Amino acid sequence: MAAAVRVVFDTNVVLSALVFGGPATRRLRGLWQQGACTPLVSRATAGELVRVLAYPKFRLSPAEREELLADYLPYAEVVMLPEPPPAVPPCRDPFDLPFLQLAAAGKATLVSGDRDLLVLAGQAAFPIVGIEPFLGGFDASRT
Repeated sequence: MAAAVRVVFDTNVVLSALVFGGPATRRLRGLWQQGACTPLVSRATAGELVRVLAYPKFRLSPAEREELLADYLPYAEVVMLPEPPPAVPPCRDPFDLPFLQLAAAGKATLVSGDRDLLVLAGQAAFPIVGIEPFLGGFDASRT
């Protein structure tokens, strides 16, 4: 059996998989549940996910938030970022920096739908891809 792919999902990708669904993000969820990929989290990225799930616009009760986190965090590997954190390409949005640093430290693929991150593809020492290209590459590597 092939080793699990190490991957960093940005918060919007995780939200889409846990809250909104859709064929591609449901597939991502299945991949981490089956152990085909290992999501990486850091203190900063996990904290952002917890914070965003509590936004009033999602109307999630504390119990619902806990249930959603329980469908993601147990499958994830916690990565402690070194000091100083790894060098990454400069990004426009400072909230994206923890995801870039995590992918660099964890030697992982960063999966995002965020244009600010996707434009950095090719500038980083790790792959930065959208959901569909990740799934397509995942399929190709498993055949």
